[in-house]
Amino acid sequence: MADAADTPRGVRTIATSDGDVSYVAAGAGPGVLAIQGVGVMGRGWRPQVDRLSTAFRFITFDNRGIGANTRGDGPLTIERMAGDALAIVDAEGIDRVHVVGHSMGGLVAQHLALTRRERVKSLALLCTFADGARATRLSGRMLVLALQSRIGTPAMRRHGMVRMVMPDAYIRQHDRAALARDLGDLFGRDLADQPPIVLEQLRAMSGYSALARLNELSGIPTLVVSARHDPIASPVLGKDVASRIPGARYVEFADASHALPIQFADEVNALLADHWWAAERSPALESPAIAVI
Repeated sequence: MADAADTPRGVRTIATSDGDVSYVAAGAGPGVLAIQGVGVMGRGWRPQVDRLSTAFRFITFDNRGIGANTRGDGPLTIERMAGDALAIVDAEGIDRVHVVGHSMGGLVAQHLALTRRERVKSLALLCTFADGARATRLSGRMLVLALQSRIGTPAMRRHGMVRMVMPDAYIRQHDRAALARDLGDLFGRDLADQPPIVLEQLRAMSGYSALARLNELSGIPTLVVSARHDPIASPVLGKDVASRIPGARYVEFADASHALPIQFADEVNALLADHWWAAERSPALESPAIAVI
């Protein structure tokens, strides 16, 4: 059983038999559990927390082995990370929670919903996929971007990482160094550096697939959002997820890339708030819809 305690910084830590798990809860209202992707700390949800915690109790956390959370023993898996997410919901005393996941966090969210659907009030799957092996298969474009993010001077590596998550048109409109600093602040690390846990998280992703079970999520209000220029989670993968979940709504942003919740924070926040309030009003699914923004 988890034992939760507050720290002086306001971070709440759960001591479990599998290591410590820390999280932050902000705001009041219906509970929202937000799960981040590879190499990004929970603070990456700040554009959502800052605006949506006036109406929702927003819970964010660092995934196992990154930021405030310990690595623990044993292999890192999507199932294990979903266990961390459930422990946080238990510690908060929330019976049913809205779950939002970005990239790898979307896989964790799907597993949580598939194994403990009675605890999930709604799903929001942002820039994600259901088959980790398919997502981690390097395309020519991703190979170039991956090399650019790992080779050269720190400034070159930072720019390579920015290009991996932001569309080129958006980058041209901003100071590259300032954009890298801002993204690094949200990610919780210098974009020039790749912590070892990143490779472990990618291996965990590649070993997990929910494709064969997505139809079991029928009855859970689900929003799937993709970005047209995303080289990591292409819209093809997002559409596939939405098509396999009965009643799911699919939305695609035409001018965005993988850092969609940062690049189009206001628009994403409006989508999320509408999705959560609709789920609060009625558990019944509305007709599926497809939109391009």
